[in-house]
Amino acid sequence: MAIMIDEINEQPHAVAVAVDSEHANVVSLVKELRKRQIRHVVIAARGTSDNAAVYGKYLMEIVAGVPVALAAPSVFTLYEASINFADSLVIGVSQSGQATDVLQTLEAARSTGALTACITNVAGSPITELSDFTFLCHAGEERAVAATKTYTTSLALFALIAGVWADHQGLIDGLKQLPEQIQQTLLLEDEISRASERYRYIQECAVLARGINQCTALEAALKMSETSYLVAKPYSGADFLHGPIAIVSEGFPCFLFAPTGRAYPSMVDLAMKLRSRNAEMVIVSNNCEILGLAAKPIKMSVDINEYLSPIAYIVPGQIWAFHLSRNRGYDPDKPRGLSKVTLTR
Repeated sequence: MAIMIDEINEQPHAVAVAVDSEHANVVSLVKELRKRQIRHVVIAARGTSDNAAVYGKYLMEIVAGVPVALAAPSVFTLYEASINFADSLVIGVSQSGQATDVLQTLEAARSTGALTACITNVAGSPITELSDFTFLCHAGEERAVAATKTYTTSLALFALIAGVWADHQGLIDGLKQLPEQIQQTLLLEDEISRASERYRYIQECAVLARGINQCTALEAALKMSETSYLVAKPYSGADFLHGPIAIVSEGFPCFLFAPTGRAYPSMVDLAMKLRSRNAEMVIVSNNCEILGLAAKPIKMSVDINEYLSPIAYIVPGQIWAFHLSRNRGYDPDKPRGLSKVTLTR
């Protein structure tokens, strides 16, 4: 039995349920945001949830026009700093709702006047007790250690918050189309499984994206690292050119996520530079231009609003991580030394 791939395949339904179930709750949050004239957002999270927070930051800044900071929980847990969060919305993201450092950040924020909210998969978990608004992933129990459906549902909830807050109807309508688009993306599994066999002996790689898909590079790299035990280094395509590209020599594996949109031209430029260094590129895109530069092209069959593309584009990354792990002789459901709930402070 392969739990992780089953949960990957549950994502179209999970995203649909999360968006439908939490819409009214998001409308209530936005009413409060406007009433209190909230002008600043802070998001606290760890691990996969922190990658979801990166998406939330990009999207709320781009669409809603509010500055968003990613909290450094150690500021509160290790250094016991006191920060004035008045006039701020502070969002904690924790799949289990038990992340100690995220809870402490929310508690500190609430004590100084912040409006608090959380995204979690577990109703009644400790994080909900510290939150004025709770948004549930509705993903059902996630048994595989590597999070998949709780990640995409968290992204969908961030997109719903941003869309309602900004009155961005295109974003809200796009969310309704996403489940079918993810379902179409799942059809790539056989192709991805075959392609991953070529890379079963790699020990390190770079995972690259740009702009709003920076979260996709971060999360895909995390999934490969925790299930295949390789060193997967995630980078912004722009940051990569500021030095790290020096690691690339002939045959060095690079994974690129490049949907059509504002970030696409810069990803083509990056792919051209990597090709000049004879890098071994696996590219996920809906555009044949950049796919033509890849050793292993993975063509997305759907065109998705760039703002929502991370919710679908991570799916090939999840599938890749699962099959790469199996091809390397590992069990992706139970990565060594890891547990489903990690508590840090």
